[in-house]
Amino acid sequence: MPGEELRAAATSSPQLQPPPSPMDAAEDGGDEEAQVWDQIKAEAKRDAEAEPALASYLYSTILAHPSLERSLSFHLGNKLCSSTLLSTLLYDLFLDTFSNDPSLRSAAVADLIAARVRDPACVSFSHCLLNYKGFLACQAHRVAHKLWSQSRRALALALQSRVADVFAVDIHPAAKIGKAVLFDHATGVVVGETAVIGNNVSILHHVTLGGTGKFGGDRHPKIGDGVLIGAGATILGNVKIGEGAKIGAGSVVLIDVPPKTTAVGNPARLVGGKNKPRQHDEVPGESMDHTSFITEWSDYVI
Repeated sequence: MPGEELRAAATSSPQLQPPPSPMDAAEDGGDEEAQVWDQIKAEAKRDAEAEPALASYLYSTILAHPSLERSLSFHLGNKLCSSTLLSTLLYDLFLDTFSNDPSLRSAAVADLIAARVRDPACVSFSHCLLNYKGFLACQAHRVAHKLWSQSRRALALALQSRVADVFAVDIHPAAKIGKAVLFDHATGVVVGETAVIGNNVSILHHVTLGGTGKFGGDRHPKIGDGVLIGAGATILGNVKIGEGAKIGAGSVVLIDVPPKTTAVGNPARLVGGKNKPRQHDEVPGESMDHTSFITEWSDYVI
């Protein structure tokens, strides 16, 4: 349950104060978004007291704001602004979009929890909010995608360009991304126009979800729920990566991958073989297990 994940994430470090239980939050009229925001503020206050050099920064990015969407909009606006694309303009754009679409706020919260639960290097929700460029790039993409769906394509493409310049993450605004998605490290990630990424997916750095040739139409990969894609993997064409599949680091995938199987190599091959691929029970996008069955596809183990 999301509330249980949130509580587990918040209590995994002895430095953090756990948020209210889901029952307590319900009684107080709160929800998961409010719980996460309360936790972020508590973390920012703690860090400001521990590191006075960061106090002004933490106040302006988190503590001065009454809600997560305002803090996120302010931070994204400052990160993505340029001499001709003003931070105030971007702040208004982000805030208007997040405020008017609860699904975007829900997705942002799910992404924060995903990072906190799956990445042992993520020491707090506030750390992810302020410093994880994969998280920030994904939230900016969600706004760009909303603009694209409203036929505001020039602005959506301009936002895509700024995200690529600042975060080194290039996601076409037409691409569709689900909830609880983790772009871990994120540098060099490329996602094409007709790509679809499901829920509970984890993608490492230098992953490409690309097309082939110069033809238009539906030409990019479709990534199912719970998929894990290792660092440097390349998936090309309108292929389907089945629910709960795992793509090994550095693999090149050109054909469909069945659900709950592992594909490795260049060109990618299924662990266990084509006729009897080995299936796993866990959700790799959540477990982050990159090395299951390694002895079954390699006879050389260091």
